[in-house]
Amino acid sequence: QVQLVQSGGGLVPPGGSLKLSCVVSGGPLSKYAMGWFRQAPGADREFVAAITSSGTPYYADFVKGRFTISRDNAENTAYLQLNNLRVEDTAIYFCAADWGYFGDDLKEYDNWGQGTQVTVSS
Repeated sequence: QVQLVQSGGGLVPPGGSLKLSCVVSGGPLSKYAMGWFRQAPGADREFVAAITSSGTPYYADFVKGRFTISRDNAENTAYLQLNNLRVEDTAIYFCAADWGYFGDDLKEYDNWGQGTQVTVSS
């Protein structure tokens, strides 16, 4: 079991950018696949992006080149760069880590961050 601590959310206007961070402690990040999910008010939590332990990314279709997932294993940190944000991107964003699973099924991830609010509004 590892601990995930998130930072980097906030309020931005449409078209703005944010970079979310997820620091992992209690284990080497290099052993874990990482995922990012989001949950809008009244909606289910949904997959945004994932990255393998070696750095191969995978994105939800709605990302369409706007978001970039990355990782720095030396810093035990995963990132989600959000560009060209839209009002509909408003949600709580969660990072997740798993030792043996890589993909978009949130039920398979064993370790979760506390969530960070992203609000896109003019």
